[in-house]
Amino acid sequence: MNMFSMQPSIYHGSDSLQYLKKLKAEKIFLVADKQVIHTHIAGKVINRLKEASIHVFSDIEGTPSLTAVKKGLASFLKEKPEVILALGDSGAIEAAKAVLFFYRQMAIPEKRKPLLITIPTVSGTGSEVTPYAAIINDDKRMPLQDEWMQPDAVVLDAELSASVPPEVTADMGMDLLTHAIESYVSPKATTFTSLFSEKAIQLVFTYLLRAYRFGEDLTARENVQLASCMAGMAYANSSLGINHGIAHAMEMRLPLSHGRSNAMLLPYMIEYNGGLCDGTIDTSEAAKKYGEIASLLGLPCATLEEGVRSLSTAVKLLNKKFNIPLTFQDAHIDKDLFEESIPLIAKEAMQDVCTAGNPKQVKEMDIIYLLKWAYTG
Repeated sequence: MNMFSMQPSIYHGSDSLQYLKKLKAEKIFLVADKQVIHTHIAGKVINRLKEASIHVFSDIEGTPSLTAVKKGLASFLKEKPEVILALGDSGAIEAAKAVLFFYRQMAIPEKRKPLLITIPTVSGTGSEVTPYAAIINDDKRMPLQDEWMQPDAVVLDAELSASVPPEVTADMGMDLLTHAIESYVSPKATTFTSLFSEKAIQLVFTYLLRAYRFGEDLTARENVQLASCMAGMAYANSSLGINHGIAHAMEMRLPLSHGRSNAMLLPYMIEYNGGLCDGTIDTSEAAKKYGEIASLLGLPCATLEEGVRSLSTAVKLLNKKFNIPLTFQDAHIDKDLFEESIPLIAKEAMQDVCTAGNPKQVKEMDIIYLLKWAYTG
């Protein structure tokens, strides 16, 4: 039996922040990263919450640590808000969700889940619409999942992302594309998830380069925001794959952003899953789906091989337009560091939940091969 969850409610468009004025809450717990809280972005949001008492928690930088989440939880327990509002990049959103994760574990009689509202300022992770989060504990990535972490509403305002730097726009946009492609070829994909994946892919190829080159192009920004939500809902109802499994394992070991790692890995994973590396293309379900994506984008796809190669090449060309290197060697990742990290990355990637959702069964030796290939090309 398949199930597709339609949460959260999504408010988008130029007047989307007006939704906040409808909130009937006495206390609101605002979680925002340090880069956002002292900007006009925070002011724009807070100005629409004048009827409520607002407590701000902003002790967050990048991926939230367990220590930061515990501080946030202590503040949350003291304030007892009816609403948690997460404003900023994925770090702020996942910190807010992690607070709810640990709050639910506490033995508190008759506790209620507060309303969780996300307002993303950076598009790509899809965290604004999913019940997942990741925090750092003892220099290790700690994934979290709980139904209480599912946002109730997301507010998309393109103006809030207009000042995001081009490099961040590109990296996070390619993370979004990876979500969309991996969810499309997932063994758990359904008609519903595929619709969201397909549209997200189309929007990325149509609007991401515009958003990268012209940051204040609000039409481009809004469509990338929508694509992020669509891809997030697609993978939350299906799965991701080896691309994210490896990228997660790389996070703590190599000096690259999560989005950039995904972008650089994607062409190699398409060719691997598509059966080009081991001659299994004729029996590969993933190859057929990559061909469908190629057709959707108007790329050559007369044969299975042509479809897989066309999509891989299209991703490489898109990366090139964003100045994203094609290999980890080109990204100036130290060769000795990379080679030393390969066994640990491969081991951790095999344990990652995303790898279990890959369309092709993976062994540790396969990941080692893929990493070596992605280093030199």
